[in-house]
Amino acid sequence: MMNHYETVFITTPVLSESQMKEAVDKFLGILKDGGAEIDHEENWGLKKLAYPIQKKSTGFYYLIEFKAEGDVIQKLETEYRRDERIIRFLTFKMDKYAVAYSIKKKSKKVTKAEE
Repeated sequence: MMNHYETVFITTPVLSESQMKEAVDKFLGILKDGGAEIDHEENWGLKKLAYPIQKKSTGFYYLIEFKAEGDVIQKLETEYRRDERIIRFLTFKMDKYAVAYSIKKKSKKVTKAEE
């Protein structure tokens, strides 16, 4: 059975837009190769970090929501650790309430965009 997951990763702020896109494509590719279904993606852009990481005070944030088998997560996180562009990441399994909230949040964005 496939579970719902959400992963957010932060890349180093020195990346160009094309390098950031390359990083995103790499991780989307890893998920798709593992049989994951991508539900939603959001580029949160450059944000200030709560505390410096590797002497950096900002980073590019990117969120991906997907459905996958559990074994894909280990592969994804191993790749995050190996990639020097990634300064932090977090992946968590969404329970049914988180999934419902996410759907509701996205539908609100759609109606705002239509106005």
